[in-house]
Amino acid sequence: MKKTDDGPVGAYSLVVRLKIKNVPGMLAKVTAAIGDCGGSIGAIDAPEITSSIVIRDITVSVRDEDDGQRMVEALKRLADVRVVHVSNPIFLAHLGGKIEIVGKKPLKTRADLSMFYTPGVAEVSLAIWHDPLKAYTLTIKGNTVAIVTDGTAVLGLGDIGPKGALPVMEGKALLFKEFGGVDAFPICLDTKDPDEIVRTVKYIAPAFGGINLEDISAPRCFQIEEQLRAELDIPVFHDDQHGTAVVIMAALINALKIVGKRLEDLKIVFSGIGAAGTATTRFLLAAGVRNIIGCDRAGALYSGRKEHMDSAKKWYAENTNPDRFQGTLVDALRGADVFIGLSAPRVLPAAAIATMARDPIIFALANPTPEVMPEEAAPYARIMATGRSDYPNQINNVLCFPGLFRGVLDSRAREINEEMKLAAAQAIADVVSKRQLHEDYIIPTVCDKRVARDVAKAVATAAYRTHVAHRERKAAYREHAGS
Repeated sequence: MKKTDDGPVGAYSLVVRLKIKNVPGMLAKVTAAIGDCGGSIGAIDAPEITSSIVIRDITVSVRDEDDGQRMVEALKRLADVRVVHVSNPIFLAHLGGKIEIVGKKPLKTRADLSMFYTPGVAEVSLAIWHDPLKAYTLTIKGNTVAIVTDGTAVLGLGDIGPKGALPVMEGKALLFKEFGGVDAFPICLDTKDPDEIVRTVKYIAPAFGGINLEDISAPRCFQIEEQLRAELDIPVFHDDQHGTAVVIMAALINALKIVGKRLEDLKIVFSGIGAAGTATTRFLLAAGVRNIIGCDRAGALYSGRKEHMDSAKKWYAENTNPDRFQGTLVDALRGADVFIGLSAPRVLPAAAIATMARDPIIFALANPTPEVMPEEAAPYARIMATGRSDYPNQINNVLCFPGLFRGVLDSRAREINEEMKLAAAQAIADVVSKRQLHEDYIIPTVCDKRVARDVAKAVATAAYRTHVAHRERKAAYREHAGS
């Protein structure tokens, strides 16, 4: 696929329904008009053909929405061609939402109704009242996660509110089910008040086996997660922070095998120290990295900096940058081994990579446009990763959260600790065998079903090893094996 500076041609798709006069040569005129506008035809369907007209549905990929509009206008100018309507396959795929609730038991007779609802259900309710832990085995609680957001920090979109965030949360629920077999529900809250969010999640927690916080802006997300972890008896996991940290660690583990370096010897420079940047930094420090410099728009954070600071940045400044380096992102990169970008498009000049240590590792994870485009970094970087699916080495949280929660629910862990996250990272890295490991393949693809399976086993094992599992081990494995 041809790429431009901002991304691949074909990043925007349309389905155009045309009513075309049924005479020879008309389809060629249509396809030529599409090609002249830079469109790439993916499929041509003909749902209706008569002696006088042909109805055709043509799927076309173009660079962006403006090119799509120009193509439609060109088709409208063709003689004997009428544009009936134009639709977007993405919108069509979302019609009616992407998830639904489906009953697990057939309800066909009056006896079934008595069994599953009244009066039979009363016996189960009383059993749970006497022993609340039975809710894990007699209800959906044991396999259910709430995906909680306020829509203030949706990836690539920002503060779009709870309704705007709902399609994203639905998509996340779909991934939970597809890769981890976990039933997840979108909970989009119409408040930005951290205390209200905490209270609301506490009120709904009895129905869930875990809480996945999502797309909540920093620094509020830190307070919300910290309070919920302290006050709930089920695991709370802010995926934007910790899921990102786990997958970055997995990629870094394998990248270091290629370049022959050790975590404790690295100099790592971060661009972006929001939720993901801070959590990843904490995770790397806990794993043994000693020299990390974080940069925001004002430059490097260091102990004693006064400008553009908040409580989260104050922690960052006091726990990183041991040499108290002061300067710009480009200055900080001199002699660095790794760049990790969780910030904004094009903030890293490609030429700055040449000033880094040998075999530079570049994780440019801003979406959709990374801090530096892979084509620009290629002459200087030994290993390159982005958050995009159209380049090698995609750093994507779906490699973590479905398997992690599968392992958490299987072991009925009361929390998700550092050992469990590190086990998840190692499991992801280990899916890439020594034979497969390459500069362009340091992380498994997001569709590799082995990842969630292996992560689940590793996380559950770590939960038992660190004594945070509430479930008898053999029972957990027996149920998972039978699912």
